[in-house]
Amino acid sequence: MSDKTSEKTLTSTIAGDSGPGSALVTQHGRTTITDAVVSKIAGISTRDVSGVYALGGGAARAVGAIRERIPGSRTNHAQGVSVEVGERQAAIDVEIVAEYGVAIADLAEGVRRNVIASLERMTGLEVTEVNVTVQDVHLESDDASDDSDDDDQQPRVQ
Repeated sequence: MSDKTSEKTLTSTIAGDSGPGSALVTQHGRTTITDAVVSKIAGISTRDVSGVYALGGGAARAVGAIRERIPGSRTNHAQGVSVEVGERQAAIDVEIVAEYGVAIADLAEGVRRNVIASLERMTGLEVTEVNVTVQDVHLESDDASDDSDDDDQQPRVQ
């Protein structure tokens, strides 16, 4: 073992920084990751899971839809995600809309696995928990009824 490796291990052990998150606090300084960064990573990694239709409850999705129509605005990747971030750990709550027909327990486990892997790899934080709340189930017929014109329907009364 080289002197630098031994010195780094000794410093980490003395500082109590062994395990996940040890790269965030070193003898040369501290790295702080904001809640917004963790929320964005968690939101993107949640959307990447097959079977997740959208993030957030009804109100959050309505506000997001209005925001996306404003010229120059960007998609809010943290919509439906709330986080608590400490110096070395993070806890995440995610609200999702699931696709109809997907096993919700398997979907929630996939979301947890993807969020934990992404956050720990990208930030070095230890993820203590990922709570998944399924707010709704998306049906394909919901999209079809939104796209239909009222002019094509026959009046019920003449």
